[in-house]
Order: sequence, then structure tokens, then C-alpha cells
Amino acid sequence: MTKLNLADVTRYVEENIGVFHAKRLQSLDKLKLESILKRKNPYLFRAKYMLTSEQIIRGLLDAYISSNEETIFGDWMEGLAIFINAQVFDGKKSGIPGVDLEFEHDHIRYIIAIKSGPNWGNSSQIKKMEADFNSARKVLRTSGAKVNVVAVNGCCYGRDNHPDKGSYQKLCGQRFWEFISGDPELYIKIIEPLGHLSREKNESFMQAYAQAINRFVVEFAKDFCNAQGAIDWPKLVAFNSANL
Repeated sequence: MTKLNLADVTRYVEENIGVFHAKRLQSLDKLKLESILKRKNPYLFRAKYMLTSEQIIRGLLDAYISSNEETIFGDWMEGLAIFINAQVFDGKKSGIPGVDLEFEHDHIRYIIAIKSGPNWGNSSQIKKMEADFNSARKVLRTSGAKVNVVAVNGCCYGRDNHPDKGSYQKLCGQRFWEFISGDPELYIKIIEPLGHLSREKNESFMQAYAQAINRFVVEFAKDFCNAQGAIDWPKLVAFNSANL
């Protein structure tokens, strides 16, 4: 075990945080109104008494951005966790399906599936993770590794005060970052470097967001508003749900 140098973590964040911002901007630039209209519930918009194109567009776009950013940032945080673990325990990104990180400490081989937060999946997804852990154990046994294998579901934020799940450990927030680094305060220490260039990058993103709002409002009004400017609800519902 090597003591973590926080300066290395800060340098990694500063050199790589731009990837997150670039991906979220790219995702917004490539977004098509048609794709998000087909994925959202038009009845909900009607029930919420939305009367303008902009209300609907903002609702669609904000929901998409929230979900998409969680995915993009979760992938980015996974990379950060693997980098940190490599500095301390010589861990590596796993090549085993369903496992993100592997490392060995005190004669224990840890296999880790990294998720953003504690409420990441339904019962079927959790069973899939458990099946992946079982498959990984078999792979490691057949490879001749003579170590105890412990499976961990690591969550980058949040809490779970009952980490023992039987066939695996679930470590969230502070527990997870301490587990991969040996530093009980790392979960707090990493928050500062994450703000690197955030103001500049978010200014660019907000410009793209405003342009998307304007572009989609014009498109929506053209396709789903009548001559008087009112939303044509039957046409919108048909676009979303009618048989082809």
C-alpha cells in the first residue's frame, strides 16, 4: 500500500475533467427533438397544464440532461476511482465482464462494480450484478489465483448503513472512497478539484442549452401547434404513441 498523494489526484482531475464537460456538450449538440418526444409521457404534460411550447421543451430537455449527465459523470467518476486505487493498491481496470476494478490487499482479491449512487438499479439489475460477481469468481478460480475473492458494489456517493449484502459488500460514499484509497477523508478532499474550470465550461454549456431551447421551441411550434398557437394535443399524443 502506498500513501495517496492528493496532488496527483488534483492533477488527474484538472487534466481530465474537460472530458466530462466535452461529452455533456456533445450530447446536447447531437440531441434531436424527435428522440426525446418519443421517450416522454405526453399525458403528464397535459395533466400538468402546460400551455406553451417552451414549458414542454424545458421539461423535456431538463429531464434528459439530468439523466444523461448522471450517466456521463458516473463513468467519469469510475475512471477517477480506478486512478486513485492504482496509486495506492496498484489496482487496475478489470477485463472481467461486469467488474470495473480489481485489486489485491492482505491476500484478498477485491472485484468491484462501481456505480454512481446507492439507488442505481432495480432487483433484476442487482441480480445481474450478483451473477457477474459469481462468474468473476469462477474466472479467477480457474486462472489459478489462490486468494480469497471479495465482491464489492462501490457507490461514489450516498449512504448504505448495512454494507453486508451476503454475497457482496455494498460500500457507499465515504466508505467507498476510504476503501479504495485508505484515506477516510478523501470523499471530502476530492470535491475541491472537481470545480476546476467549472465556471468556464458551464458558460459554454448554458449557451448550447439556450440554443437548444430556441431551436426546439421553433420546431415544436411548427409541428405540434395549431394556427392559433395552441398545442395540438391529439397530434402530439399520436406522434408519441400511435400504431405505425
